[in-house]
Order: sequence, then structure tokens, then C-alpha cells
Amino acid sequence: MITMLGNAATDGSLSSLAGIMELIQNNIWLEILVKLTIIGTVYTGGISLIAMFSIWWERKVAGHIQGRLGPMHTGGWHGWSQSLADGVKLFQKEDLIPDGADKMLYRIAPYIAFAPIFAAFVALPFGPQLCFEGTLNNGLLYILAVLAIEVMAVILAGWGSNSKWAIYGAMREACQMVSYEVPLGLSLICAILAAGTLNLVELGYLQGGGMQDWFVFHNPFLFFAFILYFIASLASCKRAPFDLPESESELVAGFHTEYSGLRFSFFFFAEYAGMFVVGVISTFTFLGGWNSPLGAWDPIYWDLNYNPIFAAQAYGNGSISAATGLTGIADAINAASGATGDSALTAGQLAIVNAYCFGWVIIKTFGLIFIQMWLRWTLPRIRVDQVMYTCIKVLLPMSLVALLGTAFWIALVPPSTIDAGLGFEAATGANWAHILGHTSGLQLVMQFVLMFLGLGILGAAGLVVLYAKITAPKHPPQSFFKELPVGNKVSWVSSQS
Repeated sequence: MITMLGNAATDGSLSSLAGIMELIQNNIWLEILVKLTIIGTVYTGGISLIAMFSIWWERKVAGHIQGRLGPMHTGGWHGWSQSLADGVKLFQKEDLIPDGADKMLYRIAPYIAFAPIFAAFVALPFGPQLCFEGTLNNGLLYILAVLAIEVMAVILAGWGSNSKWAIYGAMREACQMVSYEVPLGLSLICAILAAGTLNLVELGYLQGGGMQDWFVFHNPFLFFAFILYFIASLASCKRAPFDLPESESELVAGFHTEYSGLRFSFFFFAEYAGMFVVGVISTFTFLGGWNSPLGAWDPIYWDLNYNPIFAAQAYGNGSISAATGLTGIADAINAASGATGDSALTAGQLAIVNAYCFGWVIIKTFGLIFIQMWLRWTLPRIRVDQVMYTCIKVLLPMSLVALLGTAFWIALVPPSTIDAGLGFEAATGANWAHILGHTSGLQLVMQFVLMFLGLGILGAAGLVVLYAKITAPKHPPQSFFKELPVGNKVSWVSSQS
């Protein structure tokens, strides 16, 4: 059924689409215009949708964890339209500039905060062929570089506001973000050592063999590095317990205290979009990228005649890079697998594979975002001195240990050589033996042990959520009122005696 839908949706238009793509590629100005159009429409809309959904989901998570009733009763079914109402409200609010503020710095700070996140999305892959700039061999480095610009926006917002609360929050943010970028980067280097590449597309292809092939389970030090990266990413995104730059109990609202209206919303759009970006980075460097946990044994892959291992082989020997259009890419994968006839991958099936892989990227990324929200509404905010202590005296030494441990592991348990006939000797320096199964016995045993450990941790977290859901009716919200009136209606009736 899936195969029939894919073929019907794409085969009839492939010839015309190929002609359009050839016309675009032969005209550099037309290619630039098309890319700018895609950035201005698809990416702007996608980032806005991610931010609105994350804000809505934050309310839902807070409502369930802390027994808040608002997210269930405002904005329609489960408060779905509350984020839209917030956007309309902020758009209509007056844009105020405080007396004594540096008007130029005050005005451009929100845009500088949002621009790096926007630029980072251009290099994020969402599927084997769903990447705007998939040829960036230093894609991960590029994303980290543009994300570092955000700290400048925060400093400009605090300084330009001419407010003591804003400048306090800005200085906290500068110290926090610059400091935590060091353990965050060192944790990512651990994965890069194992992968041998900074290209996010290659990182996706390298982890298609199944959950045991994900780099988080490559060795104990990488498993540890993933935890360190996640903690450092909380501080990088200003999430609790590291939300000192906003710290509403001390600094009113921190560095954006004096902002209102649309400029105020840009800071929050940047924060939630930034959470998504660091989640995608974590997904591709540690959690398998766009690949299914079942690898080649996934029934959807079977139905679509797609094998991620042969796709990686076709990419590694340069066949996919030399191909044109979905038909050419499908033929390159078929050549690597030797599939013919009904078992061969078609362009329509490849299109559905990309949509399926996109779903896995979203699931993994929003799973990490859910944990970030869970921690925010569970843990208390720590002091600013504790924030710096955690970075300098805890995370930094641990990340150095993880880096040295990963380097020694790779030196003592090196990957096996690859058959020269596969054509990988002319490709990049990525560890293609990882996806092709050329690993030692010790390496394979360690991957499965760490995989079961990870599944145990994930299962324990799932049981906690399930227990909270089941026992929720036994713990009704506390209130002085037996019923809570809203207008001429009653929105909630207490179940207490």
C-alpha cells in the first residue's frame, strides 16, 4: 500500500521535476532566487510552527507536572489555540523603547538573537535527501559557530535597555553561555572522533545499522559524553536549572525585561527554536540521526525496498553524490545492493523513505525537548555561583575525561579495514566500517551492553510518566474553593470532600 502511494505520487511528475531542477542548476541567479524563496517560506514557517508547538507543549507539561488547570480549559481542546492567541496579542502590543536606552542596540538585539537560529536550520538534515545544504563537510562546526552569536544579542539587549535588571541578566548570560560552550564542544568532539566526520548527513548514514550502531552506544565514554552534552545544552539554551539570565524571581525578566510586543516574542522564538536545534545536533551525533532503531529490519524499510546499510555504501563510494534526482539516487542505492525488478527501490518509495526518516528526527528531537521541559518544572533554579562551579569544576573535567577515554578506546579497539573494492578509499575519512559491520567482538559486545542499559533508562523514565498518569486522579489539585467560577460558567469542580 505504501509503495503504491509513493509511486502514484511521484512517478508521474518525475520527468517534469527533473527538467525544472536541471533548469535551476544551470542558472546561478535562478538557483539563488529559489533558495531564498525556500528559506523565506518553508524555513520561516517551520521555525514558527516549532516555536508555537513548543510553547503549547511547555504549558501542557507544566500543567500535568504541577497540577495547573489553565492549559486544559483555555484555547479550545487542550488549549491548542493558546499559542496563536499569544502571537496575535504580542503582535498588537505597543513597541515601547525606554527613556535613556540606546535605540539602535535596543532595536537590533531581538533580530540578532533570532538570526543565528534561523541560519543554523539551513544546515540541519531531516532525511537522507532533506537537507538544504547537505554538502557542508563542516556542518556541525558551522552550526555551533552561528549559535555562538546569540550571546552577542543578549549582551546588546541588556546594555541597550539601560536597565540594571537587564544588564545583570545579560552579564549572567554571557558568563554562562561562553563557559558552557567548552564542555558542550568537547562532548561533541567525542562523537566526532568515533565518526570521523563533521558532516551531519554523513553522521546520519553512519548510524543506519540499528540502535546498537548509534554513537551513544559506541563505547562507555561516548555514553557519558552524551549525558554531559545534554546538561551543557540546558545551560546553552537558558533552561532550568540554568535559567539565571531570565530569573524572574530576582531580575524581573532578566535581559529582556524592558521589551514588549513583537520584539519580546523574538527572544522566546529564538529560545524554543534553539532547543530544537541542539536537539537535532544531539540526534545526529549520538542518537542515530534519521534512522529507525530497528535499522534494516524495520518493516517500513522492508515494504519500501530500502536498506540503510546499502544506502550508506552508495553515499560513501560517491554514487549518490554523482546521481541526479530521486530516480538517480534510487538507482545508485540499487546498484550498491544489487536489487533488481520488484525488489528495487523506486523514486516514489525513496520519497516516502525521506518522509519516514523526517518523522524519526522529529520524534527523537522532541523527546529530548520533553526531557528539558520535565527538568524545568521539576528542579529548582541554582545560584549563579553554583552555575559556574558546575561548569568549571564538574562538567569541564568530566568532558576532558570523556574525550581522553574515547581517544584511548578508538586507539585500543580500532575499526577494521574495508574491502577496497567497495570504493571507500576515495571517499571522506568517515568511519564507514561502523555502518558496514566491520567491528571487533569487544566493540560489538560493548555496543549491545550499552544499548540495553540505555533502553533500561528509557523504560524507567517511561514508567515514571505512566505512573504519574495513572495516579493523577488520586491527587486532585489543592484549592480553597470547591468550584472555580469563570464568568457564568464553572470551569472546575473540586473532587475533595
